[in-house]
Amino acid sequence: MLLDKKGKLGKQLEELSVGESIQLTEKIEDKDLLLYLGLTNDNNPLYIQHDYAAQTIYEKPVVPTIMLTGIVTSAISKYLPGAGAYIREQIFRYPKPLYHYETVQIQLTVENIDIVNREIIIKIEGNNSNEEIVLEGTVVAVPPTRPIDSPNGK
Repeated sequence: MLLDKKGKLGKQLEELSVGESIQLTEKIEDKDLLLYLGLTNDNNPLYIQHDYAAQTIYEKPVVPTIMLTGIVTSAISKYLPGAGAYIREQIFRYPKPLYHYETVQIQLTVENIDIVNREIIIKIEGNNSNEEIVLEGTVVAVPPTRPIDSPNGK
């Protein structure tokens, strides 16, 4: 059985509490953008062309919103609830753009624990270095459960 680097599952439903939270700080670097663009083949000039972006209302290249979503999903897999979690639903808004080389702080907070459906609702808020909201939303996640032994004992 493969687990996270520490060799254990994330927090199970019974180990979580409403109000529990984590905060991440990420600086968006060229390497991150190039990796995303290479993986997705997304060549939107708003993301990569300074000349083009300078002529838009944004004035400079913006970070693809899916990269912010990726930071959130990674945090759920690593920290809250952690290894073994499954994201059932996500709803995000991006009120302001995040620009290249900016730092984003993303807060994830357990807002609700649904014992019946064995899922949690996590409130998400991300702010740029000017404390403007660049990401907000919710994620419904199923915390990890202990692996079920297979009938043949493997």
